[in-house]
Amino acid sequence: MDQNASKSGRWLDLTAVGLSGLCLVHCLALPLFVALLPFLARYSDGHLHLQMLAVVLPLSTFALAAGFRRHRDRRVVAAGCAAMVLLTIGATVAHTHLGLAADRAFTMAGSFTLAFAHYFNATRARFACAL
Repeated sequence: MDQNASKSGRWLDLTAVGLSGLCLVHCLALPLFVALLPFLARYSDGHLHLQMLAVVLPLSTFALAAGFRRHRDRRVVAAGCAAMVLLTIGATVAHTHLGLAADRAFTMAGSFTLAFAHYFNATRARFACAL
């Protein structure tokens, strides 16, 4: 396997894990900041999730596909796809129709699951390249 492809795949997975972490921090920290800093209250109704999805979904899809070509573990891709579905539900249906608690629950579950999927994608791809 080409060493550059392995490095770029790992970089994509690490970037995706970082973005999942940022999403989680956003979901947990924004309500705290709004409560502690009243001048930020005007941003509490903002909806960053759709903008995050526009970055996270293509990046994650590309990274998971690149890893799958090396390790062939369908479970990793299935976990990543399930996570992206959870994130999408959180950013769309839950945000609009189910309320803030459901929005946060779907988004946090999706973020954790996607971070773990990218972690396993990176480690299995690296192990597959070492063989």
